[in-house]
Amino acid sequence: MKWNKFTIRTTTAAEDFLSAMLDELGIEGIEIENNIPLGETDMAKMFIDFMPETRPDDGISHVSFYLEDGRDHSALLRQVMDGIEWQRQFVDVGEGTITSSETEDIDWLNNWKAYFHAFSIENILIKPTWEDLEEKDADKILIEIDPGISFGTGKHETTQLCIRQLLKYVKENANVLDVGCGSGILSVVALKLGAASVVGTDLDENCMASTRENMQINQLPEQSGTFYVGNLIDDKELQQKVGTERYDIVVANILADVIIPMAEVIPARLKKGGIFITSGIIDFKENEVKKAIEAAGMRILEVNHQGEWVNITAIKE
Repeated sequence: MKWNKFTIRTTTAAEDFLSAMLDELGIEGIEIENNIPLGETDMAKMFIDFMPETRPDDGISHVSFYLEDGRDHSALLRQVMDGIEWQRQFVDVGEGTITSSETEDIDWLNNWKAYFHAFSIENILIKPTWEDLEEKDADKILIEIDPGISFGTGKHETTQLCIRQLLKYVKENANVLDVGCGSGILSVVALKLGAASVVGTDLDENCMASTRENMQINQLPEQSGTFYVGNLIDDKELQQKVGTERYDIVVANILADVIIPMAEVIPARLKKGGIFITSGIIDFKENEVKKAIEAAGMRILEVNHQGEWVNITAIKE
């Protein structure tokens, strides 16, 4: 299906007023583009280590909405134009002009699948569920993944760094804690490598569904994994559920700014001699994470790099 995209060039001061006006007219799916820098609260909610550079805020905002192609929307567009002019008595709407363009109804939820193909990390083959297993890969440890709406195909450097460390440190019947489990790929890898059980945590409840689904896809027993929604850093109830001195391995593929405050609660989760595997660390934050891990009483065993990303592996002695 084709759609007509209509964009109002306005000001950042007026964008909320115009959005409300469009909503009152029954127009849904409003899109706002501006150069207002994110505040600390907004940045804290984003799962990235650093913000990309943006243009300076020029006070300009583009408010877009979509109407189905092939229909007569002249009456509705007249109401929008009248609404823009009516708003001028309350707020500076700037130009208040409307431009249009045509767009396809793209399946954004599934189109990314064209870029996710089977690949290997050492003797592990990670394969999307929609691809067939090739004969040449039949002897590899097979991990099938359908990330769904959660992060984690295994393609990213940080995930690969963690998987290589799991290959090295997971022993038969190990207990593993996966902090920030996402799609559950590291939990699945740990179980496939012989771990007896995994416990996973994540802030996003959607990750629980993705993780459960990926365990089923990989024919792993439901009782081998327990998963909780919450923040291990300061959620005392979650810390009690997860347990104390219970794990042979804790793996955390998150962000440097999360790992740093988290480091102090990790030793209490680990058995003596337990291993802390972490990544998601951009290279210029390596030393900060090292200091936090050492300050928590753990000794660093390895530091590995892949591209601009870093893995740090430590031990609780």
